[in-house]
Amino acid sequence: MEDSKEHLVARKINEVYLKIECERHLAQELSEFFTFFVPGHQFVPAFRNKIWDGKIRLFDLRTYQLYAGLIDYLKEFCESRDYAYSFEGDGIETQDEFSMYHAKKFVSSLNLHSAGKPIEAREHQLDAFVHAMQNRRALLLSPTASGKSLIIYLLFMQLHKFQNLRGLIIVPTTSLVEQLYSDFADYSDGNGFDVANNVHRIYQGKDKNTTKVLTISTWQSLYQLPENYFKQFDYIIGDEAHLFKAQSLTGIMTAATNTKYRIGLTGTLDGTKTHKLVLEGLFGATKRVVSTKELIDKKQLSSFQIKCLILKHPDEKCEESKDFTYQEEIQYLIACEARNKFIKNLAVSLGNNTLILYQMVAKHGQVLYDLIRNTENIGDRKVFFVHGGTETEDRENIRKIMETENNAIVVASYGTFSTGINIRNLHNIIFASPSKSRVRSLQSIGRGLRQAEGKEMATLYDIADDLRVKKHMNFTLRHFVERVKIYTEEKFPFKTYKIGLKK
Repeated sequence: MEDSKEHLVARKINEVYLKIECERHLAQELSEFFTFFVPGHQFVPAFRNKIWDGKIRLFDLRTYQLYAGLIDYLKEFCESRDYAYSFEGDGIETQDEFSMYHAKKFVSSLNLHSAGKPIEAREHQLDAFVHAMQNRRALLLSPTASGKSLIIYLLFMQLHKFQNLRGLIIVPTTSLVEQLYSDFADYSDGNGFDVANNVHRIYQGKDKNTTKVLTISTWQSLYQLPENYFKQFDYIIGDEAHLFKAQSLTGIMTAATNTKYRIGLTGTLDGTKTHKLVLEGLFGATKRVVSTKELIDKKQLSSFQIKCLILKHPDEKCEESKDFTYQEEIQYLIACEARNKFIKNLAVSLGNNTLILYQMVAKHGQVLYDLIRNTENIGDRKVFFVHGGTETEDRENIRKIMETENNAIVVASYGTFSTGINIRNLHNIIFASPSKSRVRSLQSIGRGLRQAEGKEMATLYDIADDLRVKKHMNFTLRHFVERVKIYTEEKFPFKTYKIGLKK
């Protein structure tokens, strides 16, 4: 009978937490259900020293609290065990009335522009906008180059114009603060909205306090601020949410106890359940907006191909490297003159705008930049070098120059140009440093997918290194295998080319 079922009650404490009322044994089950090993826990000193068990617990057995964004998983837990449940508290399950009709009418009134020309919001952008407004909290999974900045603009304008709410937009880099601000000004060109008087920017020591209706900031500028600072915001939007340091993001989002609109946007999740659940707990359930392949098929993104260039190193180098640690292998590869010369020759030989992504600034990025810049046949071709120490304003200027150039080369670190940076007029990307990160790979690919006039195809040159000796496979070749799995899953067309690397 219904009355004989175990029963669980979830009460809303605030906009961050639910309080679960249940028997102790049921709470133990909940704790196990919401406990996971952290990826890479075995390499963390605290785990090695037996101070920490390597797990993250999303349900607190001391307080019986759970992130409100995990309510769907709580339902799944109860239903899979045939437990009765009830939810209490305003907004815990209800959806706001906001239809596609409302969305289209509002968007039409904004007279959207980009680069001085009228634009229309696409179907997937409107879907994401409607979903976020109806649910108040969501993690919108929308790939790079799908127009996330316009979705954010629509949310901001709706919440500002009709509810007069104060908001915070959090991004991972200073470049994205400037780019989003610039995008907002661009979109507002036809409706007269004064971005300068309404939007405040925070990074690198800028004033944290403002009377403006919207603040755009890096998370690094905010995470050490007192809890009271975040109580002023009625909504928080996290762009490229997958890149926020988990502890810092948790600190910000749990301090914002009054913030009823909590929208996260990301192009990629790292594939681990832990990562996804932490983000969903802080923002809300995942809503897949659209896939990269769908956008390419609809011709809303550039056609795309991947050329995997596998460099076979000389036998004696393979023999020398077979006992290398991962770090020793990386040090060998970035210092390899023949490899660096190959990357230089590839970049110089390619027409149109080319982006070279690397990891280590002094040991690799500077080397590649100097090699390319000093090439005899480089002529007046523009070559730029970008790294963490490059001023935000200079990065933004380089990005804008790339939009008007047709034959420039940018040598940039993954941290500065792999995520979020919007360069429509980009034709070639070269992975100069090995990586197996799903997030980094997909974000980097996204740099080349945006459309531009006269651009028919974008190409990724994925450089891999074959240092195999008999059955021994080197670290970075294994990482290349992981990238190929990602390409296959995402249905990206790719071809493999084997190239002998000369001494």
